[in-house]
Amino acid sequence: MKFSNGFWLDKAGCKVSRPMELRDYTFDGTTLTLYAPHRHIESRGDTLNLTQSTIEISAPAKDVLHISHTHHYGKAKKGAAYVLAQEAVAELKIQEDDKQLQLIHGKVTLVIEKAPLSLKFYYDGELKTTSPAGAMAWIEDEHQESYMREQLSIGIHESIYGLGERFGPFVKNGQSIDMWQADGGTCSEQAYKNVPFYISSNNYGIFVNHSEDVSFEIASEVVNRVSFTVTKENLNYDFIAGDNMKSVLERYTFRTGRPPLVPGWSFGLWLSTSFTTNYDEATINSFIDGMFSRNIPLSVFHFDCFWMKESQWCNFTWDEDMFEDPEAMLARLKAKGLHICVWINSYIAQKSPLFKEAMANGYLLHNEDGSIFQTDLWQAGMGIVDFTNPDACAWYTAYLQKLIDQGVDCFKTDFGERIPCHVRYHDGSDPVKMHNYYTYLYNKTVHDLLEKNFGKDRAVLFARSATAGCQQFPVHWGGDCSSNYDSMAETLRGGLSLGLGGFGYWSHDISGFEQSGTPDLYKRWVAFGLLSSHSRLHGSNSYRVPWLFDEESCEVVAHFTRLKARLMPYLLETSRQAHVCGTPMLRAMVLEFNHDMQCRTLDTQYMLGDNLLVAPILNDQSLAHYYLPEGKWTHLLSGEVKTGGKWYQETYDYFSLPLFVKENSLMLLTEDIAHFDDSYQQLTLHAFYPTKALTTHYQGHQITLTKNKQLITDLDHLQLVIHE
Repeated sequence: MKFSNGFWLDKAGCKVSRPMELRDYTFDGTTLTLYAPHRHIESRGDTLNLTQSTIEISAPAKDVLHISHTHHYGKAKKGAAYVLAQEAVAELKIQEDDKQLQLIHGKVTLVIEKAPLSLKFYYDGELKTTSPAGAMAWIEDEHQESYMREQLSIGIHESIYGLGERFGPFVKNGQSIDMWQADGGTCSEQAYKNVPFYISSNNYGIFVNHSEDVSFEIASEVVNRVSFTVTKENLNYDFIAGDNMKSVLERYTFRTGRPPLVPGWSFGLWLSTSFTTNYDEATINSFIDGMFSRNIPLSVFHFDCFWMKESQWCNFTWDEDMFEDPEAMLARLKAKGLHICVWINSYIAQKSPLFKEAMANGYLLHNEDGSIFQTDLWQAGMGIVDFTNPDACAWYTAYLQKLIDQGVDCFKTDFGERIPCHVRYHDGSDPVKMHNYYTYLYNKTVHDLLEKNFGKDRAVLFARSATAGCQQFPVHWGGDCSSNYDSMAETLRGGLSLGLGGFGYWSHDISGFEQSGTPDLYKRWVAFGLLSSHSRLHGSNSYRVPWLFDEESCEVVAHFTRLKARLMPYLLETSRQAHVCGTPMLRAMVLEFNHDMQCRTLDTQYMLGDNLLVAPILNDQSLAHYYLPEGKWTHLLSGEVKTGGKWYQETYDYFSLPLFVKENSLMLLTEDIAHFDDSYQQLTLHAFYPTKALTTHYQGHQITLTKNKQLITDLDHLQLVIHE
């Protein structure tokens, strides 16, 4: 949202009022409150008819400062506030002279220039960003709507990342981005997962603590600043600093929540019925038996929308015309070693037998006049469940519990983006704030039920929509992509951006959701999909079983599924890091190699965990174009060693791709390639060009390889292989 006309002038019709100087302050040891008039005060008379900002600064956690800039206190709106953790920190200190006021919080120092008013954020003595004079503002437009704005500086060579699962350019400099949930596919500026947090290559992050639309201008309105604007009279944000980008994510996810562990079976291959296809138990068995007969390990079978009758989504009842005895069917599938996922959403169609029940009990969103909100967009006459109503949550989950009792293990929580803004909520929440936040309550409700049934760290969703904090309810997938290489690349960009917002797990529709791609695309996307944290074959109007593409596709799916199974001990440790530190499993190159300027913009390759570089092939010429940072890199499949610090261009067959392990890496692998589990007995520790002592972990055990290449661990049956 732009309020300027070039650098010197304000937008016509807008009143932009800026705090000019620090007139007074109070400090109680935990909160510093600044009083900043919007004009220079020369006499007592100047304090009349005055606009003034109240700026409150506190330290809710280590290396975090919270800034709250308010024009009028009394115009705040109710509800839909992010749940943020706090911790006790050492008492803040202030220092003052004639020109400056300094707030000191551990390694973080905020320097407040008194006149003209500006803020300078330092970490460990290094300037990270500033709020220059005139950057903060209260704004009134030509319709007398109020806005609050902040502008923080960005430096030369500084890159900005994150802001949710965004499918456009990976580096956000030069973009205008609005935090507004939308079902826009993967090829537009819209996003299913809007997260008002950005992270800088300068090792700090900014979390704007507003669930409503936050409008960002990143080096766009003012080319050396990030501008963010919200409506009404108050703007809150966290400045989060660290020694590196990983430590910034660690502090951010302390505030907003970290991903839990997920069960080992969820890392295996998920096979879906697809969306609009026809299927019954015989069809399903033909898919499953076809996979097993081709030696393709399969972990999860997913029933998409039409497990329920058409036009009744959701009624949470199996279509009896297709499934006469669902309990017996699910038991037969589970006897084959499968886990079961079914599709749901938070909408109740008018034709569903549940609609009148929900309407009568007040479980649906209401219009402002008290009538039930309904729409024909998606399902005819559908209403939307109100998750601010505890009784509605209990009613909704009671139907899900019946499915769990039948044998369902997890739910695909689809949709949650098209939430109206002119409705009434049970708890009185502001509907504009609820538009983005709705998905948090929706997914939390379902995840809590799964956790109640299966235990902590055993609950799994397959969710599309998300906002800040939803990383606590994994797994998320990338939405409706098309079956072409452009969409494969934009999907990867979305996953990399989402990971930089603290989301530890992420998946996507292998070979694309819309249309049906070529066998070539299918095989290349299979390699990418099975080298992501979670892996699902899913489409729209056609099945995604590999033999429908060609027989070689079956061999490729089997090859990469078994490779992923071999990687499971390593992936379990990578999952633990996501849980403990908030570091995503699938990582942008900049997160591991921020010091390497080549890695600042790389968005066609990634690190899977600490040690494994993956570069999907994104064309039909079998051509890989990838970059290896400094050091020795060993191809995991061929054993070939390459020197880093340079770009490579090579061709690969369908059973390989650039898949390199960096030097000084420990990787735990297993030869158990038939299934996906939570622990493995037969483990092999691979050390790649070790030149120093190295440590890794596995299921609570520490494993150390000394500088003299001696192995120290209490794990039994651990084989050591040194690559050098």
